[in-house]
Amino acid sequence: MTATATSKEEKKHAHGRVVRAFGNLLQVEFEGNIRQGEVATVEVEDSHLKAEVIEIVGDTAKIQVYEDTRGVRLNSPVQFTGDLLEAELGPGLLTSIFDGLQNPLEKIADTSGLFLPRGVYLPSLDRSKHWEYEPVAKVGEVLSRGDTIGTTRESRFTHRIMVPFSHYGRYTISWVIGPGAYGIDTVVAKATDETGTEHSFTMVQRWPIKAALAAGTKVKPTHMMTSGLRIVDTQFPVMKGGTFCSPGPFGAGKTVLQHHLSKFSAVDIVIVVACGERAGEVVEILREFPHLVDPHTNESLMTRTAIICNTSSMPVAARESSIYMGMTLAEYYRQMGLDVLLLADSTSRWAQALREMSGRLEEIPGEEAFPAYLASRIADFYERSGVIALKDGKRGSVTAGGAVSPAGGNFEEPVTQATLSVVGAFLGLSRERSDARRYPAIDPLISWSKYVDQVGKELDSKLPGWGGMVKKADRILREGSEIGKRMEVVGEEGTAIEDMVVFLKAELYDFCYLQQNAFDVEDAYAPLERQIPLFRLINKIFDTRFKFKTHELARQYFLKLQNEIRNMNFMAFESDKYDRAMERIEELVDTAEKI
Repeated sequence: MTATATSKEEKKHAHGRVVRAFGNLLQVEFEGNIRQGEVATVEVEDSHLKAEVIEIVGDTAKIQVYEDTRGVRLNSPVQFTGDLLEAELGPGLLTSIFDGLQNPLEKIADTSGLFLPRGVYLPSLDRSKHWEYEPVAKVGEVLSRGDTIGTTRESRFTHRIMVPFSHYGRYTISWVIGPGAYGIDTVVAKATDETGTEHSFTMVQRWPIKAALAAGTKVKPTHMMTSGLRIVDTQFPVMKGGTFCSPGPFGAGKTVLQHHLSKFSAVDIVIVVACGERAGEVVEILREFPHLVDPHTNESLMTRTAIICNTSSMPVAARESSIYMGMTLAEYYRQMGLDVLLLADSTSRWAQALREMSGRLEEIPGEEAFPAYLASRIADFYERSGVIALKDGKRGSVTAGGAVSPAGGNFEEPVTQATLSVVGAFLGLSRERSDARRYPAIDPLISWSKYVDQVGKELDSKLPGWGGMVKKADRILREGSEIGKRMEVVGEEGTAIEDMVVFLKAELYDFCYLQQNAFDVEDAYAPLERQIPLFRLINKIFDTRFKFKTHELARQYFLKLQNEIRNMNFMAFESDKYDRAMERIEELVDTAEKI
């Protein structure tokens, strides 16, 4: 992490002056020692604007400013802090709303009014709040980075206070504070390192957001992340610690899908990164989340959520930091043995920020003027997800999901293609399905998941042959789609009745299983326990070789079957009404004419 042999004190005295400006990219002549990624402040009128060093050539540095640069002049003074762009980590992150630099937006609004001024930076965590602290480490114990010093309660979670991740080596505890209520800056333990130097630990630590935070062994994901969406859990599953993306054109339902995943996914913590989206969509998140109830705990969804907020009206450069800030918070909670879901909406806006800065740096452009290193930056982001095995035997995970907004819904554009090459599941959203009011608008014919076999092994004890059933359903969907296209040309009468039955089976699977009614209490969320008997029924229908005399009789039979199953989806699971409906449908399948 250190790029020079100079001390931190010397770095803090590095300073410079602006010699050239190109939007939010400033060229600075400096004196002293600085390093790549270092934070700088630009003095403008009565404000100090935060910036980051992105290129150094000789005694000239190029810095990107995270604020509006109006008023910057030739020779405007610049101070270098010696620190990288860091996240403040400690109790109090949950329920908070930050911008990409981890400024608490609600507190800034309280102090500055509804219009946020530039150059205002407040502490990320509340210094006035006291937390009930319980020491864990004992005097004489030898610890290393990420080991637990003590614990406190944050919402319903046990928040571990850990040896800072920036402290490498081994530390012998020399003093610990007793149980009690303390502020986060209170020294709760002291330790000496291998050279005999004493270090003081508080409840808060800092970590550079562009460096992966991990202490432990990265292992292969083994458990699926249930979401309550049948099309996701069954057809295109996601693993805890896996990655997925949901590209789609405007209006196809990316934000609605992310709202559902935030509310219903079987994870402990949700980190939402609103990166460059329209202000209206972000405001909708901020208004709705405090009122949404977590179905797993019956508490407010905000008690397990942190939001990183950068709208399209905020400075473009801040979009880049918001993605990394969200990932760093997710990694921090993963180190406590918790399962974290990180949702980024949208990575296309983040890529646009990279493109804009690359253009100002006069770099050789890649496809569609995106920087040539776009694919590696996207890969670096998703690679920070995964499952970590901790020393105490617990496992924590970060599941990363990014929404992509390709212009015109073109999935061949660079951001989508670079994302598809690194993620484990692709939930492609379709304008046609959205316009047809099919929710969720995930197109089963273009979507895929690399986790089907893993999930199949996990669920084989609950429904033997699960993986094979999913592949059979996918085959019938594709065959049904091809037959449907032929029927549009030659009509029903020109289609063999056996082919039409395959088409009707595919339609039944799509309407009754892959689609859900988001406004119905029962159908909006389908836990795995409810999906299994319905999927078993669907596969029974797939395996049945029906015999119909006419095309019309076949259509009437499947319409009746379709209505029965859809009505059953609106009934409380395992209620008398539900059980009777299931028996009636089973009888309808058993008594149909078969070959």
